Amino acid sequence: MVLEFAASDRSSVGLEWELALVDADSGNLRQVAPAVIEAVADDVRHRFVKPEFLRNTVEVISDVRRTVPEAISDLERGIAAIHDATGPMRVDLMGAGTHPFAHWSQQKVTDKKRYATVVDRAQVVGRQQIVYGVHAHVGIEDRAKVLPIVNSLLVYLPYLQVLSASSPFFGGDDTGYASMRTMIFQQLPTAGLPYQFGAWSELERYVADMLHTGVIDDFTEVRWDVRPAPHFGTVEVRICDGTSNTFELAALGALVHCLVEHLSGLLDEGRPLPTMPPWFVHENKWRAARYGTDAIIILDRAGEEELVTDALPRLLTTLEPVAERLGCAAELDGVREIVRRGASYQRQREVARVHGGGQDALEAVVASLVAELHAGRPLPAAG
Repeated sequence: MVLEFAASDRSSVGLEWELALVDADSGNLRQVAPAVIEAVADDVRHRFVKPEFLRNTVEVISDVRRTVPEAISDLERGIAAIHDATGPMRVDLMGAGTHPFAHWSQQKVTDKKRYATVVDRAQVVGRQQIVYGVHAHVGIEDRAKVLPIVNSLLVYLPYLQVLSASSPFFGGDDTGYASMRTMIFQQLPTAGLPYQFGAWSELERYVADMLHTGVIDDFTEVRWDVRPAPHFGTVEVRICDGTSNTFELAALGALVHCLVEHLSGLLDEGRPLPTMPPWFVHENKWRAARYGTDAIIILDRAGEEELVTDALPRLLTTLEPVAERLGCAAELDGVREIVRRGASYQRQREVARVHGGGQDALEAVVASLVAELHAGRPLPAAG
């Protein structure tokens, strides 16, 4: 088969943010997404708001933009439209990789054939997907660059995973993971880390095989952590947990934006891109999900290792000139603030600790996440 790659402006950017709908009083999930979508249908901002897999979820998306700040502005418009609709319903928005205490068995799937197919095929694994993520698209002007950039981005996934980790709790329990969402989502048949294809024809053969055997109906059902998005002409990074606020989302978006442009520039110069064997990539993913900012990650093909927060400053220094060109220097610097304040999973655990554990503590965690979304930035744990 031929897998066409759409024309796209180099380093254009788009962001997608999945958000939970929660009860304003109890913090539990509310399955009112269809009503929310209907309520915003006549609002000029409706194009920024989309339904998602579960009826407790909405997604806000940006238009194709030149800069991360422009994309964030679109997301804020979508959030404002949702809040206008949900206020009378006593419903609010929460951003995180998982809901801390809602049970998967009580959730309903959005009435859409492709979602019903996921549940029918994956069964209990499909029904357990009470997970929320952030996806970032970056435009690639030449299809020949796509797979080299995808393969090289696998070296950097643990940084994004650690910085976005926001799912320590699931089903009322502390899972021991910084990103439990990572472990849940990768169980879907076509999710997880991508294959490291060396040529576009190899990707086309893979897609043809998946279509022929009925594993997928179209390429969008390949839910890799980083993937080509041929219909948009982009590389899409999907590893990040859902964030609780636009400050951190902008930092993550800037990091992705700069990484892709940096790698694209290396290709222009004829320089090789860094890659790692799949076994190191898999190990890094697990370490980042389990240990968060305490993860010791594998840096290169030689197997050199370092604490992720010690390695991160060097990466940021490399990317700073790129950020200046892309108009996201302040947003990229926000990565340092995430490390200083603690990632969301750390703040959530601190809120639970301050409130003494148990159901009341997890309700306080939800309240803190809701408050951070309204504030647009991380907040300290309050007693």
